[in-house]
Amino acid sequence: MIDPIADMLTQIRNAQVVKKPEISLPFSKVKLALAKILKEEGYIIDFAILDKNKLLKLVLKYLENGQPIIQKIERKSTPGQRIYVGSKEIKKVLGGLGTSIVSTSMGIMTGKAARKRNLGGELICEIF
Repeated sequence: MIDPIADMLTQIRNAQVVKKPEISLPFSKVKLALAKILKEEGYIIDFAILDKNKLLKLVLKYLENGQPIIQKIERKSTPGQRIYVGSKEIKKVLGGLGTSIVSTSMGIMTGKAARKRNLGGELICEIF
């Protein structure tokens, strides 16, 4: 697998199209950090590590009418074209309604937290 983060985001997108309640992914520390942010920001219900660090299970979140909470999840930086941003260059997603995820020297965090700590880094994805 060339880009495991893009694979994770694609699996979330595809699962929400067919309204699956949960998905299982191969475990990695980066995916775990992304899952923690998705839960903190309210995009998923919960996550769990299964089979002694081999699988990561995400429980997806939907509105009462069946619409997924995540309207769009887009990978920004890819292995072929890395996108780095300074703390002042991190834009608000959808006027502050969405979330950007940035990999900084202090770990993976939301764009809002990176701006607050005055940290820049690699722009991983944007969600709204």
